[in-house]
Amino acid sequence: MNFELDPRLQADTVFVTDWPLCRVLLMNDARYPWLVLVPRRPGLIEIADLPASDRAALMEDIVRAGECLRSLPGVVKLNVGALGNVVRQLHVHVVGRRAGDPAGAGPVWGHGPAVPYDPAGREHLLGLVRAR
Repeated sequence: MNFELDPRLQADTVFVTDWPLCRVLLMNDARYPWLVLVPRRPGLIEIADLPASDRAALMEDIVRAGECLRSLPGVVKLNVGALGNVVRQLHVHVVGRRAGDPAGAGPVWGHGPAVPYDPAGREHLLGLVRAR
């Protein structure tokens, strides 16, 4: 069985790159710098489904994604979550939060409709993340 990306993740994100464990995706919502990490292993639902070595690699990927986002202008805090309420496939959200962003002190999930990136803004952010 090969790794396949859930269709909802495919529809809501833009491919950034593949790291050794995770596919790195950019959530197509310009309101927040938001990466999604999807371990490229078939059939995963929970972090506990990963072998111990892959769990450690996932944590390193989360830290790496966070470092990318923290290097962006205005990012003052990270939110990290593996919810799985809508998409069962194991994936981890790493969201850069800025003072005064639209979600305020609340979570970004379900906070109004996404605002897709304009092509220039998307390519700029993709370039910054890929360079790290």
